[in-house]
Amino acid sequence: MTFLLACNRARSQPHRRLADIVKLIEAAGLSAAVKARSIAVFDKLAAAEAKVHGTAKDEIHFHEVGGVDAIIDIVGAVFGLEALGIEKVYADSLRTGFGFTQCAHGRLPVPAPATAELLNGIPYTHGDIEKELLTPTGAALLAALCDGFGEIPAGFTGQSVAYGAGGWELDIPNVLRARIGTLQADDKDGLLVFETNIDDASPQLFGYVMERLFKAGALDVWLTPVQMKKNRPAVKLSALAPAALRGEVENIIFTETTTLGIRNYAVRRTAAERREAAADTPWGRVRIKISSVNGKVCSVTPEYEDCRRLAAESGTPLKDVMAAARGAPQAR
Repeated sequence: MTFLLACNRARSQPHRRLADIVKLIEAAGLSAAVKARSIAVFDKLAAAEAKVHGTAKDEIHFHEVGGVDAIIDIVGAVFGLEALGIEKVYADSLRTGFGFTQCAHGRLPVPAPATAELLNGIPYTHGDIEKELLTPTGAALLAALCDGFGEIPAGFTGQSVAYGAGGWELDIPNVLRARIGTLQADDKDGLLVFETNIDDASPQLFGYVMERLFKAGALDVWLTPVQMKKNRPAVKLSALAPAALRGEVENIIFTETTTLGIRNYAVRRTAAERREAAADTPWGRVRIKISSVNGKVCSVTPEYEDCRRLAAESGTPLKDVMAAARGAPQAR
């Protein structure tokens, strides 16, 4: 699995501005998501550097971080998360080290000013190692990509562990440990199903209500035909959403429908592992979703909108495009 970033490692690298780095990333052979997240990391780093230097982020000239190694570090990390299908990232409490470090701006305290700025709102300690253990590049990755810091989240079940070794000889193991696993939410932070029966609303309302619920963060919304009192045909509106969204979900249902009451109850779900890939068909590339359980692929589902567009453009039956996407070799 490889990605293309058009840089020349052999030549001495210029000091680049944010716009230069964005241009490199946008020209690379990467998915839109990897490009966007990589640029977001650099944008956060530029904002921190700009604040430290009292200027605008577009005026910042990156020095060490503008080199090929640092660009590949950031883009490679984001690319790796996508390749592994990682949905959330959590980091242990951070240790920055202490003392001083030498860089393009001279001799600076550890953590460096940009690192310290990026760590606002993130728990960390200096520790007892007189070295720069956390660079601005690393801090930007953590600040932009992590969903939480500190203890391992409750409900985490590990599946694999990997290590990356650093080049310094320290008094502690100089390794980065990464764990991949699944996360089961606690009951208090779990999922709720919201239900209400409606027999006096226009059918035109339901499509709009569903759109609003999905936009608010509902994981699924569905309609079920039911028979109510006096034999009235009605609709049961159901929504699956995180418990934390209870207030927002109920407010949407109350304000957008004619209901007088909403039921809710807690549920658990077992989710298949999911990742995205792409398939090349005779009519073009189609995104596909691959689900698996215990490492065994359960289903390969082509993205409907991609197949619909290719079918319309080529005059090919939609079912043929979808069948070709399911059977084509997978590619990133």
